[in-house]
Amino acid sequence: MTVTTPDRATLAPPKDETADLHRSPWRKVRDFIRRQPLGTVGLVIVIIMFLAGALSPWIAPFDPEENDFTAMMQAPGVLHWLGTDQLGRDIFSRLVYGARTAMLVGFSAAIVGGLIGLVLGVASAYFGGWFDLVFQRVLDVLMAFPLIILALAVVAVFGTGVFNVIVAITIPLIPRCARVVRASALAVREIPYVDAARALGFSHARIVLRHMVPNVVAPFLILLSAFVGQAILAEASLSYLGLGVQEPVPAWGLMLQGGAEEYATTAPWIAVFPGLAIVMAVLGISLFGDALRDAIDPKLRDR
Repeated sequence: MTVTTPDRATLAPPKDETADLHRSPWRKVRDFIRRQPLGTVGLVIVIIMFLAGALSPWIAPFDPEENDFTAMMQAPGVLHWLGTDQLGRDIFSRLVYGARTAMLVGFSAAIVGGLIGLVLGVASAYFGGWFDLVFQRVLDVLMAFPLIILALAVVAVFGTGVFNVIVAITIPLIPRCARVVRASALAVREIPYVDAARALGFSHARIVLRHMVPNVVAPFLILLSAFVGQAILAEASLSYLGLGVQEPVPAWGLMLQGGAEEYATTAPWIAVFPGLAIVMAVLGISLFGDALRDAIDPKLRDR
């Protein structure tokens, strides 16, 4: 009796999977740049914003809160690269420091709101029954209000300031994350290893946090990138309405609110440059988020 051994080629994983496993991090970065050029541009914009906010004391040539009444509304030039506002403050310096405020509010609200929504959404799908029914009705009520309206209501209760603005933007993001994550967690709940974890006597918290949450990370990361852009826009909107960050803290929305519409014809740079900063920040985050979705989703990645 002869025993045939399988060919080594039949036991080896497919060539594409093997190559993907052994690719170096730099090779993966290079492939991402080649496949997602717009996403790379967005990532570069986000990195520039991070560096501008982190290194603002060394990048800004002037104190962003210093008033120079002898240089009010100066046009962009050699001394003031982007001009000055109606109080003589250097616009470039305020934009650089404003990036710190935008990143602090945007990422704090997105991460905190996303994590809370992630846990609540997975827990709702896991427990089901009356808990899921009641929780989803609460989400319906919260999602009936646009993000900016609900944020305005929270600010009206807690007041203005950086911390209160973060809280006001975080609360509307929680139901939006929980609803999307719940849809993915419903499919994960039916996988046999969840039943096996229950049979082994694991606690509900362990099953939710260690067995279900890691399997919905992909849609969560995509949501997180979208939430950062929404949070930056919401912070700029609240500051423009006078209910967000208050003077003298540099913020892009506050720069638009500070009488910029009154000088649209005489000193347009007061409003143009903060508006461009908001547009570029949200655009960069959106482009990177779309590229991240394509890179994570295997169906889109293989196209």
